[in-house]
Amino acid sequence: MKKFIVVAGNIGSGKTTLTRYLSRYLGYEPNYESVDGNPYLADFYTDMDRWSFPLQIYFLGKRFESHRQIVEGNMSVIQDRSVYEDCAIFAENLRRNGQMTDRDFDNYHQIYTIMGNYFRPPDLVVYLKASLDTLKRRIAMRGRDYEASIPVEYLSQLNGLYDEWIEGWTASPVITLPADELDFVHSSVDCVSIFDLVEKALDLPPTLPGLVARPERAGF
Repeated sequence: MKKFIVVAGNIGSGKTTLTRYLSRYLGYEPNYESVDGNPYLADFYTDMDRWSFPLQIYFLGKRFESHRQIVEGNMSVIQDRSVYEDCAIFAENLRRNGQMTDRDFDNYHQIYTIMGNYFRPPDLVVYLKASLDTLKRRIAMRGRDYEASIPVEYLSQLNGLYDEWIEGWTASPVITLPADELDFVHSSVDCVSIFDLVEKALDLPPTLPGLVARPERAGF
C-alpha cells in the first residue's frame, strides 16, 4: 500500500539526511525541500521584514506542487519538510514578530486555506527535535553562506513553534526523535532503531515507547 511520510524539524535538525537514509532503506521516493535556486532565501536572511511575504509565497507554491504530486502519484514518498510547517511555524513566526504584516499574513493564509482543500495528511510524521547548540553546529558544518546570518533567537522561536505544532497535530501518528542524542549518520544502532520505529508505526498501532500516537483525523 502506498505510504506518505513527512520528516519535520527545524533548520539544521538533520531532515534531509534522515529523508535520504529512510528512502534508501524503505525503497520510498525522496522528496527534498527546494533550497537551491530559491530567489528569495539569501535576501530574506539579511532583511526578513522586506522579503518575508514573497519568500513564504514561493515556498507555499513549491510545497503545494510537491504535495499534489505525492498525493496523485503511485509511489510511496518521504518528504523533507511539509506544507503544514510553512504556515504553522515559519509564516506564523514572522507574523508574531511583526516581520510579516497582518495584511500580508491574512493574504498568505487565505491562499493556504484554499490550497488546504486539496491536502491529504501524511501517514506518519517523523519529528527531529534538536537543541539550539545542535542546530547551530550542524548549520555551521554545512557551510551555506546565507545561513551564517540566521539569528539564534530566530532558531529558538522556530523550536518553540515546532513543539506547539507537534503537540497539536492530530491528523496522523508522530514519532518524536531526540536529535541531540541520536547519531544516525555514524551509529548503525541508532539508524536501525529509527528504521524499526518507522516500520512499526506504519504497520502496527503506534504504542511503542517514544511513539506519540494521535490517530484521530482532524481537519487541516
